Amino acid sequence: MAVLAVVSAVGMVVDDRVLVGSAIWFKPFKFSVSFIAYSMSLAWMLSLLPRFHRAGWWAGTVVAVTSAIEMVVITGQVIRGRRSHFNHETPLDSALFDVMGATIVVLWAATVVIAVLLFRARLADRDSAWAIRLGALIALAGAALGFLMTRPTPDQRSNASKIVGAHSVGVPDGGPGMPLTGWSTGGGDLRIPHFVGMHALQLLPLLVLALLALAPRVTRLRDERVRLRLVLVASAAYAAVLALLTWQALRGQPLIRPDAATLTTAAVVLTLTAAAGWAALRRPTPAPPLAPVRTTTADTTPEHAA
Repeated sequence: MAVLAVVSAVGMVVDDRVLVGSAIWFKPFKFSVSFIAYSMSLAWMLSLLPRFHRAGWWAGTVVAVTSAIEMVVITGQVIRGRRSHFNHETPLDSALFDVMGATIVVLWAATVVIAVLLFRARLADRDSAWAIRLGALIALAGAALGFLMTRPTPDQRSNASKIVGAHSVGVPDGGPGMPLTGWSTGGGDLRIPHFVGMHALQLLPLLVLALLALAPRVTRLRDERVRLRLVLVASAAYAAVLALLTWQALRGQPLIRPDAATLTTAAVVLTLTAAAGWAALRRPTPAPPLAPVRTTTADTTPEHAA
């Protein structure tokens, strides 16, 4: 993936072809970079497992192999000058997209196995353990949102189009987009919640590292139970933001032009998160119970009392 990212970056410079409103090599570039982050995160998480190493090895290998198959198809279609996603224009294009669909389902299932192993394993620190587990769970939800893109749009149904599926909602793919990401500025875009959800895999564990870095200066953060409460608050807030972005995209609304309903919901999420974070920091941590005083039989005899 690292080599392919370099090749794709060079391709964007030397190849001036454009496909669906974007430089033709941009898709393999962003996919290879995304797979680097995804695979390295899973590899690090698998290294923390105190047991289930064999099952983790197989699941990780399946992720690696299916990722490679996915990128072979995407890059091959770029070389041919054809769309890789949603393309049923020819029998070959349709077969290649079906292969991509099958490999993504297998990759997602292998990630589910890794998530189950992480939930079953006894990891050292509870705050880190739950950041990893919940990050994997939210990432699975974000990855699953990709399947919403494969549904035909109303225009595609009415016109019996050979392109079945779209990133954008309410507008055709390839229209005006945001810089760098290419996310639609004219309608909803399901790539936004897809992207945000999948990167919970990195962001929630990074939160724990940030809390640990602040611990020497913030006394409260030295307590693992306080950090755990903050991780749970952050995970709930992340899931709420993911749901909000999905709702916004499905309504055909651009990320940069939210309506009153979206802004109100975002304000509620922000307020509840701030209140829960304050409570997590302010809530007194109960002291550990005192060990009971053990009284022997000899201590209670009249002779001993005398």
